[in-house]
Amino acid sequence: MIIFNTTYHVDDEIHSDYLDYIRSTFIPQALESGFLYEARLARIVAQHNEPGTSYSLQFRAKNSDTLRLWLNTSGDSLNKELVARFGSKIAGFVTLLEEID
Repeated sequence: MIIFNTTYHVDDEIHSDYLDYIRSTFIPQALESGFLYEARLARIVAQHNEPGTSYSLQFRAKNSDTLRLWLNTSGDSLNKELVARFGSKIAGFVTLLEEID
């Protein structure tokens, strides 16, 4: 089992628009593909002096091949839409985790 985690740092001025978009558009479209399941969205609780809020968005995939299929089909275009919508107001990075228990 692969956990596909993307950590986003979101500017304060787009905070509620980002959350609305992730919940109402991004997550449903990602799950609709059938390659990903069990979406989880969490606010990262951290001590930092930067403005903005950080979030972890996680999906599960059966294996890395399944995740790669999603990225090469709907995942790439969905991520491009996210960047086009919010531009430099968000920054993100991906972490792949392999579940062992």
